[in-house]
Amino acid sequence: MSKGSAPAEERWKRGKMRTATSYLAACCLVLAATLCACGPVEDENVGHRSKRAAPSVADRKACQPGDVQPARRVDTTQRLSDLRAAMVNQSLDAFIVLSDDAHGSEYPSPRDKRRGFISGFTGSAGYAAVTGTQAAMWTDGRYFLEADDALDCNWIFMRMGEKDVPTLIEWLVSVLDASNVVGADPFLVPNSKWLSYESALKKANITLKNVTANPVDIAWGADQPMPPMSNISALEYKYTGETWKQKVLDIRAAMISRRLFGAYVVTSLDEIAWLFNIRGSDIDYNPFFISYAIIEVYEQTNANRTRLYIYDKARRLTMNPNDSETRHKLHEHLNTGADGQCQTGEMFCVEVVDYVPEDVTKAVQAVVNDDVNNKVWVTHLCNYAIYGVIPEAQRVQERSMIALSKAQKNEVERKGMENAYNRDSAVLIEFLAKIEQDVKSGKRWTEVSAAMDLKNMRFAAALNRGLSFPSISGVGPNGAIIHYRPANDTDRPITTTETYLLDSGGQYLDGTTDVTRTMHYGQPSAYVMECYTRVLMGAIDLAVMVWPEGLYGRQIDMAARAPLWSVGLEYRHGTGHGIGAYLSVHEGPGFISISKRALYPQEELLPSMYFSDEPGYYEPGRFGIRLETVVMVEPTNTTHKFGDKQFLRFKPITLVPFEPNLIDYSLLSKRQIEWLSDYHKLTQETIKPLLTTTLAKDWLKARTNSFTDHSTSAAHNTPVTMAMLVMAIASALTFRKSPVCLT
Repeated sequence: MSKGSAPAEERWKRGKMRTATSYLAACCLVLAATLCACGPVEDENVGHRSKRAAPSVADRKACQPGDVQPARRVDTTQRLSDLRAAMVNQSLDAFIVLSDDAHGSEYPSPRDKRRGFISGFTGSAGYAAVTGTQAAMWTDGRYFLEADDALDCNWIFMRMGEKDVPTLIEWLVSVLDASNVVGADPFLVPNSKWLSYESALKKANITLKNVTANPVDIAWGADQPMPPMSNISALEYKYTGETWKQKVLDIRAAMISRRLFGAYVVTSLDEIAWLFNIRGSDIDYNPFFISYAIIEVYEQTNANRTRLYIYDKARRLTMNPNDSETRHKLHEHLNTGADGQCQTGEMFCVEVVDYVPEDVTKAVQAVVNDDVNNKVWVTHLCNYAIYGVIPEAQRVQERSMIALSKAQKNEVERKGMENAYNRDSAVLIEFLAKIEQDVKSGKRWTEVSAAMDLKNMRFAAALNRGLSFPSISGVGPNGAIIHYRPANDTDRPITTTETYLLDSGGQYLDGTTDVTRTMHYGQPSAYVMECYTRVLMGAIDLAVMVWPEGLYGRQIDMAARAPLWSVGLEYRHGTGHGIGAYLSVHEGPGFISISKRALYPQEELLPSMYFSDEPGYYEPGRFGIRLETVVMVEPTNTTHKFGDKQFLRFKPITLVPFEPNLIDYSLLSKRQIEWLSDYHKLTQETIKPLLTTTLAKDWLKARTNSFTDHSTSAAHNTPVTMAMLVMAIASALTFRKSPVCLT
């Protein structure tokens, strides 16, 4: 909220904009953004901009003398002192600390959480830069509230995307002198980002230095966690639907078809787990293990090799399976010897070697040095340490072959995802029925106790192997923190007077789940009801979309935002992310987000991809609302078929009722009410047989009654029709070869 403006609810009371004109205007605004691909993306190639008032420590929350410090604030004074001492020893004037590990993981292992250690802010997104006298940290709108609480007053807080906030490179250029040296760890920086940084700094006569003796690790010292070495288990064919041998053959066939002989380097942990049909637990909430893989393919097939780099290979290869659903030891599954060596002449074997990052770069160098005609394929997410040893003439940098195959689930994976979501939906319904009864009867529940109870219920479910992310259990103002994590020092009771936002999910052998619902167990205000209803309207408008093949998620994102935009409301996160099959809860290469520009490496929406449909609204200090339903892209039959083009739609996979206590039915169109009624009918038919308590069955029945008896005016039908018309125009125009901007 800008300074001096009235609170949102006060403005709402003075007059609600519910006209078709405002709805259409909102759609037209995003049409321009869609056509121009003008999402809020940083351009790190800008080395200089005109002088402006940048953020400073003086702007920070609770950084004036006598201010009470937030409970979560971390004192980083000694950490920064130790880091700066290490920087001096390496002749560095500044050091860049990203969130990434060497594999671009969303959730790095405890050992790799360097940005969290040095800054005190542990959210999943953000990066920092430290000079000899200053420290600054950037994060996006999901974490503004959390980061301001966590960062102590040694830090300048940069709110990405806001006015007058410089990019990391702009800030470094503004505080450093020409001939200064900036350090970064090449294993921890994606290649594209390294090149962007290097180019922009060079314009200011500042050098970017390759630093492998990471000064943050030196500052961390003996307290830095050891490398994770969890047990690795084979995932049986009944869950994968395809053998690892076939997957490797597919990669080799793709390279051979293009006459690309040499090596395909796999650096992303989810891709390695998927490729070899194995899972571990080195990474919190993700069934991964720290690793690299190199697949070599040559015209002389006896020279082909497949290598997997892991920590503690001797123990992990020969240990007995520790998962009841796994029958084979790791070396048996990979068809290799107990020492990781392949038998001579064995075509389908994975050579397993110890994880030493420098050995991976040496192996890549060996491929390029062996024959000048050899090529090495790396993705845009590959770290710079590997990318940098490949000569440009021998480098093939393209989108990942594995990522696209992994995102489009096969028949076995689709059935597994459906089963996992049905079981998980039943667990959540059992939980929600219990907690609502208890809260209304006066029994005490809090954010922490609710998250813990739901976790235990998921752990007891069939085929569960943990949570897919830390549960977001937020009451009232805590729900407005988009990625809030409940803790004892911020714990709030769940009552009948505030909203309760619950975003949670589980890892199952047959699927990864993610679901969000927002509840209110008392009498919400009309304003809160309107906010919830408009979020629901957006979720439904996206769910009912039909579109021609070839579109990207950024081109349909506005369907979920238009009901909020029409009354001046918005949310600071994407509308949808991909989801893996017992893999990452946030999976590429597809997204539903207007912030993803056209050049961002991503894929169009394709059949058998899974996405979240999760619009929201967050009012700082008061409440948060988010509704997340996972959907699958599938072909659909249409009355007509223009140009023999296939049309697509979403199929709902999550089956959990919405909160009737928060819905203002007068705002819903007939089509929205029909979808809601059909969705609740499907939920009742599918999930009721899986419920174990009468309480849960009654709760489900009460929430899945037909909604067709709720009246709706014709005026409310018009905005949806107009929105769909505008989206159809936008979709058509995206096929133009040159961009079109509406101004």
